[in-house]
Formats: sequence, structure tokens, C-alpha cells
Amino acid sequence: MTDSKALKVLVYSDDVHTREQVILALGRRPHPDLPEVEYVEVATEPVVIQNMDAGHVDLAILDGEAVPAGGMGIAKQLKDEIYQCPPLLVLTGRPQDAWLATWSRADAAVPHPIDPIQLAEAVIALLRSRVPATSA
Repeated sequence: MTDSKALKVLVYSDDVHTREQVILALGRRPHPDLPEVEYVEVATEPVVIQNMDAGHVDLAILDGEAVPAGGMGIAKQLKDEIYQCPPLLVLTGRPQDAWLATWSRADAAVPHPIDPIQLAEAVIALLRSRVPATSA
């Protein structure tokens, strides 16, 4: 699968350290069966909307704790406004906030502090839906 086009993953947080944690946890290739990942780091809501409207993002990871625009509100807006919206993963403030991620129509939720294994499992499951199946 080395010839495959890189998957674009948008990582939104107003906190540069949160964005770094996500990227370090996932690495360039979260799973050997998937193409490499190219990250688009975003710190503001307007740039998230701009990138998502452009249609080149395969997965968006949105920080639910970001300010002034939280990832859950952005997720709800994206799901409401973008036809066939790519998968969205929301980073919640705590595990008990998973119900809010459901309200936002996010496809998955992972709580802070970020557990690299839990994040990778959720991301791999969401990205697999974006990669065409190949015969073995």
C-alpha cells in the first residue's frame, strides 16, 4: 500500500500541545494496512470550516475543550452543513462527556488525557472507512 495517496487528518485545538499530543500518539502511519497520514493543524474555527468545505479532509479530530469554539459545537455544525461529511472524532474533557459527543453527531469520542492506544484504535476504525478495500 505504499503507493496509496496519503490520508489527510485535520487536528483542531486552540492548544498547540494538544495538537502535538494527537500527532505524536498517531504517528505517520497509525496502522500498517493504512496509507500514511498527512496532518493539517488548525487553531481556529474558521480555518476548520474552510478546510472541511474544501473537501480534502479524510478525518477531523476536534478538541471539545478548545476555546472560544469547542469541537463538539463545530462537529454538530459540520454534520448539519456538509453533505457526506467525513468522520469526526471529538476529544472530550472527561469520559463522562461521551454523551455530549453523541449529541454533536461525532463518529467517535476519546477523553482527555489522551491515551495513545485508545486514540489510535478509534482513528484506525474511522480511517478504514475512507480507504477502498483491496483484495489480498
